[in-house]
Amino acid sequence: MIRDLLNVYDQQMRGVPLRPPSGVSHEQDGPVLRVVGEHRGLVTGPRDLGIEGAALDTLIARQRDYFAARGEAVEWKTRGHDHPEDIVERLVKAGFHAEETETVMIGLVSETAAEPVLPAGVVLREVHDLADLRRIAAMESEVWDTDMGWLVDDLSARLTTAPDDMTVLVAEADGRVVSAAWLVYRPGTEFASLWGGSTLASWRGRGIYRALVAERARRAASRGVRYLQVDASDDSRPILARLGFHAVTTTTPYVWAP
Repeated sequence: MIRDLLNVYDQQMRGVPLRPPSGVSHEQDGPVLRVVGEHRGLVTGPRDLGIEGAALDTLIARQRDYFAARGEAVEWKTRGHDHPEDIVERLVKAGFHAEETETVMIGLVSETAAEPVLPAGVVLREVHDLADLRRIAAMESEVWDTDMGWLVDDLSARLTTAPDDMTVLVAEADGRVVSAAWLVYRPGTEFASLWGGSTLASWRGRGIYRALVAERARRAASRGVRYLQVDASDDSRPILARLGFHAVTTTTPYVWAP
């Protein structure tokens, strides 16, 4: 089953999305896709890039230099099963450094969709307005102890460009955002992705993350989505495993910054 899930992930989740957010462009450079206009650049590619050695070094340097000319950082998204196997060493040689490795997990919507169970005093609400997006960014900034203000522009652009491709949810208690998560549909595929899910420290361990997964799966089911995909942190992975998600590979961002 894991191999089948990994194959469908490679086939459907690594190409060019149909509708980029306003201000974001997708550019193909040989075997890789370059995403321009987000809070930092992104480079991603197929399972096998089909090049190696000096040709791969040249491709890596070209992506780095492209974003250097823009004065921007760039993330090269690697997966644990990618080829050629020495791509990580070549990224490091070109000045990229690894951020936290996450686990790519896939769940069947039919097995995860459920009515969310929330702790007393917590409600879920779908949001669209800038004021709510700012509250989400403030909560995320508190959770991660870093400025996450870029989330406002990112979520707003996505909701403006293709409002049917994303659902943003907040969990609130006494009018305060204590957790937030979003569901990103991928038209033309059987997938939707789960993002966010950060929860204030004082509200963790009460089932809010599980409730947000259940609600997003329920909404995905109503749209005929078959699979949910998550890049899971070490904290989220065991929760998702208990909810029926399967670990299929890992993903590590390699980042270069000017």
